[in-house]
Amino acid sequence: MTATPKPLVLIILDGFGHSESHKGNAILAAKMPVMDRLYQTMPNGLISGSGMDVGLPDGQMGNSEVGHMNLGAGRVVYQDFTRVTKAIRDGEFFENPTICAAVDKAVSAGKAVHIMGLLSDGGVHSHQDHLVAMAE
Repeated sequence: MTATPKPLVLIILDGFGHSESHKGNAILAAKMPVMDRLYQTMPNGLISGSGMDVGLPDGQMGNSEVGHMNLGAGRVVYQDFTRVTKAIRDGEFFENPTICAAVDKAVSAGKAVHIMGLLSDGGVHSHQDHLVAMAE
């Protein structure tokens, strides 16, 4: 006989962090009787939303988009940032047939190659190292 499934609720509090430190911690300072009761009486846990746990480089802060993508997939989803950085590191980026063909076509026609992108070291939607590699 199969047991009747019990209800399960996945509650995602976007932007609601966890820290044991009291300094600057609005969540610990807030009066939240319902949340406090849930924490005390219901099974709960913390998951990581940064670094390799969500497909970003070690130490790289995650964001809402990355967190939701990994939760929805139920596994680590390696982000474009990580994939492009790896391709640059191992040389695969510089042999990308699409990029090489586009640059070769422009060069053989005596045309300029215009590179556009976001210039930031943030690493969420872009990273300056990727633009530098493209210029190389």
